[in-house]
Amino acid sequence: MHDPRELPPPGAPELAFAGRSNAGKSSAINALTGRRRLAFVSKTPGRTQLINFFTLGDAAFLVDLPGYGYAGVPAEVQRHWETLVGGYIAERDSLAGVVVVMDARHPLTPLDRRLIEWLRDAGRPLHALLTKSDKISRQAAQQTLTKVKRELQDLCPGSTAQLFSSLKGDGIAEAAAALAQLARRKQNAPAKGE
Repeated sequence: MHDPRELPPPGAPELAFAGRSNAGKSSAINALTGRRRLAFVSKTPGRTQLINFFTLGDAAFLVDLPGYGYAGVPAEVQRHWETLVGGYIAERDSLAGVVVVMDARHPLTPLDRRLIEWLRDAGRPLHALLTKSDKISRQAAQQTLTKVKRELQDLCPGSTAQLFSSLKGDGIAEAAAALAQLARRKQNAPAKGE
């Protein structure tokens, strides 16, 4: 969706994926759904420029948000993305939570922190996927996870985080369980105004 007015009507819980361009967001969506080409994986960062909805039957939607932080995108396009994504995060009634995808080798960049603070201020639950964890040693990955969990509690209390590798299939069951929990929590929450 390029225009917020074109979003589907609110309904089933929506689980949005956000992350820096080239952090492995599309690969994570594909791994979690067991579909190799559901979300387009590109060698060129910054390809996702729309909000893309993928249905999970009647249970929920996975929502692929445009990546952020890619310098090759014109400033006008970046501003449009910020408005589009910002409005979606702040105002979408059926948004159950946001999965923040960060490369395990370079987590919590200034742009990641800005997004996390934005989610905190909007009251959105957050689950962090530290992707590409297979690219670093097991010990370095565990140290990174510990550090990210600690910092997330300061930035956005109640957030969760995990290691993830689309290539090796590591962390898929854990991520699926976290997403299911976010969706259940949204389904059981009272509607706004109740």
